[in-house]
Amino acid sequence: MMNQKILLKMLNYFGYRADLASSGSEAIEAIQRQPYDVILMDIQMPEMDGLTATQLIREDPRIAKQPWIVAVTAHAMAGVREEYLNQGINDYLSKPIKKSLLIPVLKLARQQKITSLNSLHLIKLNYKAVFSRS
Repeated sequence: MMNQKILLKMLNYFGYRADLASSGSEAIEAIQRQPYDVILMDIQMPEMDGLTATQLIREDPRIAKQPWIVAVTAHAMAGVREEYLNQGINDYLSKPIKKSLLIPVLKLARQQKITSLNSLHLIKLNYKAVFSRS
């Protein structure tokens, strides 16, 4: 809970608005209700993992404006990033998320003409897992 608050405060401080989803299924439901520019997708989640959720988002014809999806994982081994990129992920962050690494990822999303900084929305999946391994 504390780590969620820290990340939300950090995003808010940078001018971002964040919505939460606790599973891949919730993320899919959220993006079907409204468009999102960026999703911080936790790869290891109960119910539906982040790669499955990403694949379903990419294949859903109702999602006309595809989000920039950033994998968030504790697996920082060689080759993992490339595997994720081949599966529809746009970028990669390893846990724990650090401000010094988060900012460039969000800037890259913006540079990809996703949207302007002030209107960028984010879904963060399973915050607790992101920070549980420090």
